[in-house]
This record gives sequence, C-alpha cells and structure tokens, in this order.
Amino acid sequence: MVGRKKPLVVITRKLPDQVETRMRELFDARLNVDDRPLTQPQLVAAVKEADVIVPTVTDRIDQALIAQAGPNLKLIANFGNGVDNIDVAAAMRQGITVTNTPNVLNEDTADMTMALMLAVPRRLVEGANVLRGDGKWAGWSPTWMLGRRIWGKRLGIVGMGRIGTAVARRAKAFGLSIHYHNRHKVAPQIEDELEATYWESLDQMLARMDIISVNCPSTPATFHLLSARRLALLQPSAYVVNTARGDIIDENALVQMLQDGKLAGAALDVFEHEPAVNPKLVKLAAKGKVVILPHMGSATIEGRIDMGEKVIINIRTFFDGHRPPDRVLPNRV
Repeated sequence: MVGRKKPLVVITRKLPDQVETRMRELFDARLNVDDRPLTQPQLVAAVKEADVIVPTVTDRIDQALIAQAGPNLKLIANFGNGVDNIDVAAAMRQGITVTNTPNVLNEDTADMTMALMLAVPRRLVEGANVLRGDGKWAGWSPTWMLGRRIWGKRLGIVGMGRIGTAVARRAKAFGLSIHYHNRHKVAPQIEDELEATYWESLDQMLARMDIISVNCPSTPATFHLLSARRLALLQPSAYVVNTARGDIIDENALVQMLQDGKLAGAALDVFEHEPAVNPKLVKLAAKGKVVILPHMGSATIEGRIDMGEKVIINIRTFFDGHRPPDRVLPNRV
C-alpha cells in the first residue's frame, strides 16, 4: 500500500449503485460496471494487485488462486453469507483474512422458501402458465388444477440456523407442524415458541415428513447430505424445497425420483452445477413436477444494500487495525 492513501479494492461483480458510490468514496475501488464474471486470468491479476478483493458466490477463490496472491492482498471480503466458494484455510495460511455478510438475508431467503413451499403443492406456476399460453381458459371447474393443502402438514427443516428458524416461524403461521434436524437442538425457548420437534436422526425425520426444506450451509460434511439413499426414505407424497446450495442434494437422484413418480414435486432455487441447470429438471418443470428459479432467494434491493454495508464495515475495520466483525475461520466453514 506504499504510496496509496486508500486500499485498492477490486469488486468482481456489479453491486447496487448506493454501495458502489460509498466504496468509491472510501476506497480506491475498481468496479465491474459491465457485470461480466471475471475470467480466471482476470482473477489472478486482481489478487496479484489488490489490497482487498470483494468476490461473490460466482467466483472460485481456491488454493491455486490464493497461492498467486501478491503481497498486498490481506483481505477477501466476500459479498455473501456462504463462503463455500473460498478456500478459507488456504487464505489463513497465507495470512489473508476472510469475511462474509451474515444475518442480512435471513428474512428474504425465508420469504422465498415459503413462497416455493406454496408454489409446488398449489401448482401456482402451472396455473400462471395456462393464462400465458394461448390465452384460452375454459373457466372454473370443481376438479381442475387440484393441488395439495399445506395446512396441517409436517415440515422437516434440514438446518435450523437463522434462516431455518425464520422459515419455521412463517410455516407455523401457515399451520404446518415444525420438525427439524440440526447438529444441536435449538434453544428451549425457540422450540417452545415454534412447538418444534427435534430429530437427532435425519433418516427418521425424512421418512415422516410431508415437506422438506433444505436450509443448511454447503460444507464438505453436507455435500449430498440428501443422498439417493436418503431421498428414497421420503414418502411418494412429499415435496422437497431447496434455497440453500445445490450440492446438498444429489440432483441426479432427485431427478430420477421425480421422473419415476416417487416424489410429489420439488422447488429449487439452487442447482448442483450452477449456472448450468440439468436439462431434465427443465423438462420436469414444463410438466409441473418442479418449480425452478435462478438463485434469486436473497434477491431484494434492501438485502443487497445491507450486504454491501457489511462489506464496507469489514474493510474499514480491518484497515483501522481491528478485527473485522464478520471474520470467517476455517473451523466455522
């Protein structure tokens, strides 16, 4: 940073104007005005030159890239809560701090989870597509476009963290019975508030639920947590909703079960090989067996601004010589 009054901050994607303007005021901020994902050579150039890099989930900051970092790079301020795109251990070994933006997207993601939980059983997308098609609708009929009621059903939440808890609060208001699997039980007062049932065994919970909501982080331990074997435990009338990360579910196994009629349906906002979407999922969506969205669960302007403000706070705190509030350590990933 010799000769520079402000740290050089490379931002890999377009952020809200309000956030970018503030970053330009505070830092020597290099923006991505075109919002095109950086190529690997561009990422290498960025880590060689920058004091701070601000990546998103679309940027793979792995050990090989970190090894090429220049001496100035001291902070990776991730624009996002999940850090499965960053090798945090490799960064720490190289003396680079990693931060994220937790607790600002809980409500937005929970809203989308609830929307998807309604969309598949009630066939919302199918109904909308009828009117968007040829415009010919014969009118109401007692047996047409029948879905499934969610009131009174059992919801199994995989991962009862902040987002899972926010989902549970919404679901309880819709008359669902709350069940959950987590590494640890939640606080007794939360269990009491939600009238929630804890399952130490994920297998046992899956076999008994009407709807499964995936809300845990992506880590090596949760890769294909919902494996082919576990998916086979679900009842044929069950629905699966995933707004967490695509690789938590064995996507090929899920597709096969939907094709074979062994699941009632699924709603996915994330995919195992993003941005690629399994063509078989697209075909199933056309048949009304699955609702698919392009990773937009946290996409609110308020949420993105809150994320940007957290990134700014982490950078300022770090360069003021203090520990940033949202530092991520390897044993927490």
